[in-house]
Amino acid sequence: MTKLKENKVVCLSGGVGGAKLLLGLQRVITPGALTAIVNTGDDFDHLGLRICPDLDTALYTLAGLANAELGWGRHDETWNFMKTLEALGGETWFRLGDRDLALHIQRTQQLHIGQSLEAFTGDVAEHLQLPTTILPMTNEAVRTKIVTDAGELDFQDYFVRLHCKPILQSCYFTGSESARVTAGVIAALQQNLRAILIAPSNPYLSIDPILSIPNMRELLRANGAPIIAVTPIIGGDAVKGPTAKILRELNKEVSPAAIAMHYSDLIDGFVLDERDAELADKIDLPLATTNTLMRTLEDRERVAKVALDLADRITSKCGNVIG
Repeated sequence: MTKLKENKVVCLSGGVGGAKLLLGLQRVITPGALTAIVNTGDDFDHLGLRICPDLDTALYTLAGLANAELGWGRHDETWNFMKTLEALGGETWFRLGDRDLALHIQRTQQLHIGQSLEAFTGDVAEHLQLPTTILPMTNEAVRTKIVTDAGELDFQDYFVRLHCKPILQSCYFTGSESARVTAGVIAALQQNLRAILIAPSNPYLSIDPILSIPNMRELLRANGAPIIAVTPIIGGDAVKGPTAKILRELNKEVSPAAIAMHYSDLIDGFVLDERDAELADKIDLPLATTNTLMRTLEDRERVAKVALDLADRITSKCGNVIG
């Protein structure tokens, strides 16, 4: 593994797909040079505990603790709590492993006594000895709401309990109007950055909540670094999750071109999968093409390098200021 330049990088990330790119970035740039701004629209209170799925996926993945088979939670998990809860007639549709519970309990206690979500996440990252800074998009409660043919649903009801089966009509983010960008996010986006990346997370459910925070888009554009999105669509389908289903339900083409169009007012470049190379003419942006399916560590490193190389090409061509 060859380390790339030490210039600082910020990546906007959601769940599993975002965490894969974060891990690739963490492995190829200088330790301490990466900051992740993570979606918290999925967060909710369950069984009296504050659950932050995307933040936890980032923490576990970058610490080498993620459950690769399930795609969520810890790899060294046991399920005694859930078995006992089920025997007592409790809610078990959202599964919490025994080891995972410790993080949720500690977070809930710390938030209750006044610690911010940003500070708590930083403490966990420090305990896990992570070189990457992991930041929630805001400390305030912003929650993704899904409007469907079955009515309006909380995100986890739609995503986990109902397995994304209802037809999505639209989504919105309660609390976003009054939410504030955290001090850590502001500081990260005021650095001299090599690149700002948008991970191959669901644009509507994972990245749009981040972009809904007031001043977030302005901070991203004001930085001047190239903003590069990596496609979450490969060969007419999503690698994981409901992105393709949502595009169809919104009467949009299931294509990386639709993703590029969704971000058209923000991004400066786009990473396209090699299986979709014939679509390059439909995307009016500087492009890089590679195999974006991240099954192995080497895959994740390759996609990270390709995205950063595209940012470097844009910087070299356009100078230091983009946009």
